[in-house]
Amino acid sequence: MRPRRRRRVRRGIAVGGLVVATALGGGTAWALDRFVIEHVEIADVSAHEEEQATAADSSDASVETTSDTTNEATTDTTSGAGPQVTVTSGTVGTGDDAATYYVADVVLSDITQLRAAFADDAFGENIIELPSVIADQVGASLAINGDYYGFRDTGIVIRNGVAYRDDGAREGLAINADGTLELYDETTTTADDLVADGVWQTLSFGPGLVDDGEVVTGIDDVEIDTNVGNHSIQGDQPRTAIGMVSANHLLLVVVDGRSDESAGVTMTELAELMQDLGATEAYNLDGGGSSTMISDGTLVNDPLGRGTERGTSDILYIG
Repeated sequence: MRPRRRRRVRRGIAVGGLVVATALGGGTAWALDRFVIEHVEIADVSAHEEEQATAADSSDASVETTSDTTNEATTDTTSGAGPQVTVTSGTVGTGDDAATYYVADVVLSDITQLRAAFADDAFGENIIELPSVIADQVGASLAINGDYYGFRDTGIVIRNGVAYRDDGAREGLAINADGTLELYDETTTTADDLVADGVWQTLSFGPGLVDDGEVVTGIDDVEIDTNVGNHSIQGDQPRTAIGMVSANHLLLVVVDGRSDESAGVTMTELAELMQDLGATEAYNLDGGGSSTMISDGTLVNDPLGRGTERGTSDILYIG
């Protein structure tokens, strides 16, 4: 196994597209603790997920011993089939409002080929690495930034079939075992129930963009977080989204913005783009300078308008 390379990102009190002022007087220590200092809950996620998988396999084996053995010869016809990934780019809008977008059209044989990884292989708050570094460590052929779960301590976080956080707070996205995407209300369920139902990944940012083929109304007025110093997610911004064309046929999309070359898009424009690309369900992920796509180790887009990346807490990737 290759030794892990730890590449830290220098920063002030800055998280994703959301900045906290350092001059908070007596609140500076609180702000540092809340937004900068790492709080590690699980230090070795890879080992943790292996343990969970082993436990699940053991449980499945116990069930199988009491089942009808006539099913033992069933053949999995999809195992070993690799994902098909095609990356293209395009432009929406004209003149000063033009924005460049990048689309990874992904066809999977099984949804488990879409994986998630945490910065530094650790789960907790304020743990960040550059997306390209996380992608390199897990051997990703294609990756986008995730929902920056580590900026907040709420939401339901399920990654690779393992529940990490259970504090429903907003509209989330469930990526199901059958390869479908589903918008859901986090406050009406639990992480354990979702895992029991076969949810493979959840994402907690939003809002939902497209539902049952239709652009969701009112999304330009949605506020995701209201913590001190947060920037609004409204207006023309760099964006990241995930969408579903059909089961196991996904769209991973990033849109550049805040530069002379690309203005960014509004939330509704992002939803319309996802709809035009064929998405029947789509969900907004962390955006701003976090919006990043990596393909075969190369930065595809321009997250900050200067050819560099910004640290984040998680990625979605294809191996």
